[in-house]
Amino acid sequence: MCAINITLREKKIVAENRDINSKQKNRDSYFSLNRAGLLPNHLCLLVFCNYHIKCKKGINRADHRLRIFHQNLKTAEKLQSLDQGSAEYGVTKFSDLTEEEFRSAYLNPLLSQWTLHRPMKPASPARGPAPASWDWRDHGAVSSVKNQGMCGSCWAFSVTGNIEGQWFLKNGTLLSLSEQELVDCDGLDQACKGGLPSNAYEAIEKLGGLETETDYSYTGKKQRCDFTTMKVAAYINSSVELSKDEKEIAAWLAENGPISVALNAFAMQFYRKGVSHPLKIFCNSWMIDHAVLLVGFGERQSIPFWAIKNSWGEDYGEQGYYYLYRGSNACGINKMCSSAVVN
Repeated sequence: MCAINITLREKKIVAENRDINSKQKNRDSYFSLNRAGLLPNHLCLLVFCNYHIKCKKGINRADHRLRIFHQNLKTAEKLQSLDQGSAEYGVTKFSDLTEEEFRSAYLNPLLSQWTLHRPMKPASPARGPAPASWDWRDHGAVSSVKNQGMCGSCWAFSVTGNIEGQWFLKNGTLLSLSEQELVDCDGLDQACKGGLPSNAYEAIEKLGGLETETDYSYTGKKQRCDFTTMKVAAYINSSVELSKDEKEIAAWLAENGPISVALNAFAMQFYRKGVSHPLKIFCNSWMIDHAVLLVGFGERQSIPFWAIKNSWGEDYGEQGYYYLYRGSNACGINKMCSSAVVN
């Protein structure tokens, strides 16, 4: 038997005495499956297979994935019951992966190895305090959500997103820059096995810049470096590290553009929407393992938040974005804030 108390996208599944009646709905509509007690395993399997979690070929493998899925529902339920914000946790496209599989395929273990971090020049503080809210998506400085695939290259997406914003603010053109160039050509980092934004900035300076996504397309695996100087579309002059004070981070962001940041991503595996505020036991601020892009901040129903552009596709979270509580250094969001400098 498996307990179900989750929200499904695309299908409303109603369980009555082991019968299921599903009806196709608009793909952007959400419906809740809330049933007291337990569902039989065969109905749980139907939920598992009818949702966008992939049913693996072969009954033994499907059964193994179902057990993982079942356990992950319990984890999501625990996160839900203890969350201090307004987040909804439940079934996601990662719900059939163990924590170890998820970390290995999508996260970046190098971020929490603090001895590997090179010192960076401190950023000049913002000239004034932060406004009540700000969102660089409303000002044209943020490209569309991308997808890193099963490759720990989040560090590359975080850095290119930052540089896209800096280049836009200096030159008025929003480019989609190449992460694959960094995966292939950054000799300081480890491609799909992880990397550090501080290293990536240095590598970009040495290379001479970044090509566009169109000219150097993403494959999600390390290949021979195919960088061409003649195709450089954007360059940087240096990089800086920001304050660890969230108020100062917000002020700097509003004044200077989106920021490369990193955080503990444990709760992100099961995040669906809302403002996430996990307990520290779930989100140790020193166990940082995922790099993302901070694009804005504000409040929802009096809950302060950071708007975070992720790199797991538009079908993750809220159209590819994760919203995290702002003001308590949640999940280590303040630990590793940096930006390129474009003169």
